[in-house]
Amino acid sequence: MLLALALAGLTACGSSSDEPDTPTVDLTAQMPVKTNKMKVLVHYMPWFETNTSNSLNPGTWGWHWTMNATLNPGNGEVASHYHPLTGPYASGDADVLDYQCLLMKYSGIDGVIVDWYGANADNSTAKHTSNTEALMRAITKAGMELSICYEDQTLKDASDKVGAGRIDMGYLSQNFFGQSNYSKVNGQPLLLCFGPQGVTTTKEWSRIFMVTHYQPFFVVLNGHSGNANDSIYTNSQGEFLWVNPSPKSWYTTAKNSFGFVMGGAMPGFWDYYKEGNSGDGYTTYDRQDGALYTSQLNAAKTAGLDYVQVSTWNDYGEGTIIEPTTEFGFKYLTLTQSFTGVSYTESVLQDIYKWYTLKVKYSGNATKTATLNTVYNYFNALQPDKAAELLKTVE
Repeated sequence: MLLALALAGLTACGSSSDEPDTPTVDLTAQMPVKTNKMKVLVHYMPWFETNTSNSLNPGTWGWHWTMNATLNPGNGEVASHYHPLTGPYASGDADVLDYQCLLMKYSGIDGVIVDWYGANADNSTAKHTSNTEALMRAITKAGMELSICYEDQTLKDASDKVGAGRIDMGYLSQNFFGQSNYSKVNGQPLLLCFGPQGVTTTKEWSRIFMVTHYQPFFVVLNGHSGNANDSIYTNSQGEFLWVNPSPKSWYTTAKNSFGFVMGGAMPGFWDYYKEGNSGDGYTTYDRQDGALYTSQLNAAKTAGLDYVQVSTWNDYGEGTIIEPTTEFGFKYLTLTQSFTGVSYTESVLQDIYKWYTLKVKYSGNATKTATLNTVYNYFNALQPDKAAELLKTVE
């Protein structure tokens, strides 16, 4: 009976008045049990556009898939040394977002930290703001959490930096900070800043935050506390680490200097900027077939930190992704599973990928789409065996 109800596309099933003994199936979003209690958040880029999603520059692929090079992402050519298993995608695509959230969930990742360019950041490069809102909907549906990493560089050339910053904080306060699944530290909404580099005086930051209904728990990039705090103003509660292959000594110093320290774990760094005619690029850090990533995660754990940020889920341009690719498959998600201590293995990740490919294949088939929506619900409720069983009926 359960399978028959699932095939009907129901999101939950239970007994009718004449079937009092039929058990109820709970398909509420669940998060997996982890033996490692460290909060694991992954830095997420919401800036990818396809030639069909790019409504602000119709018919063209977004800059982050091409940079300034002559590439055809439709043929698999992207501005990266790595290629997503899904193929190039749009960051606002609901199916892509559901797929990504499920992969994160079954890897023991608690949520995302979104690289965010402000309230008015929808432009011809990417629909940053709209895509972040779409991601929040997917994250909420998955029962996960979301927080923001503010790219305050967007304020650098503003004629009124405080005014522009207040618009952004007002937007976050109204649309994100009060949400139950927005990340909180000590009851305050977690707000990272990739800097400060646009607003660099402590008084300005204090004035920007005056507009927020929710006072954020502000955490800045390593080495940038002096742009947020001084003897008069204390805006930042600590720092987060970014791209450091040997972080042990920094953790020791940071823990003695700040009340809050967020660790960082990168899988490697191999950017495409020079090949993409977008600058000379940065230092390359070899992935060491996953060994660098594992050592980075373990360094944060050994330091006794409560939070670690994986950098990144999908920065293809800088080559720091852990999202499944044609080059390394699910390697970095299985390494994450080992670190977080969830009970799942690569097999469920493979099933989630299969679900996504069938969702794309049958996007125009209402019956199969309804069944695949139920498969998602099973995955989301941590019932992967039922999801896999139902998935077989669609192939």
